[in-house]
Amino acid sequence: MSINATLIFQLIVFAILVWFTMRFIWPPITAALDERAKKIAEGLSAADKAKADLAAANTRVEQQLSAARDDAAKRLADAERLAQQMVEEAKGRASEEAAKIIAAARAEAEQESMKAREVLRDQVAGLAVKGAEAILKREVNAGVHAELLSRLKTEL
Repeated sequence: MSINATLIFQLIVFAILVWFTMRFIWPPITAALDERAKKIAEGLSAADKAKADLAAANTRVEQQLSAARDDAAKRLADAERLAQQMVEEAKGRASEEAAKIIAAARAEAEQESMKAREVLRDQVAGLAVKGAEAILKREVNAGVHAELLSRLKTEL
């Protein structure tokens, strides 16, 4: 065989190999490469979407945290105001109770003073009767002179 026949035979075999590769091997490889490129593109798209969703979620979280902080501050201020109001009310009630106790103590002291005066008047009246009895050297009847003793009591 000559070099020309070998070269032609090799060209024919090479052409058959190229045709076979283009027909049966190349399409599955290109399909696999296309599918992989598509998956990569979808993954990048999903990553971009997830990144955007994360940014939106972070924004919402910050807004909710801000709202929660504002609400907590408002509730704290309301609680402090309510506590202050309760303290003021308790002070007012304590002051009223103290005034009632003082008034009751004064009334009781006044009653005790009146009783003591009454007892003192009775004792003075008794002493006056005893003194008059001693002066007159005779017995004075307390029942007969009750009016005189009651007048003397009121004068004292």
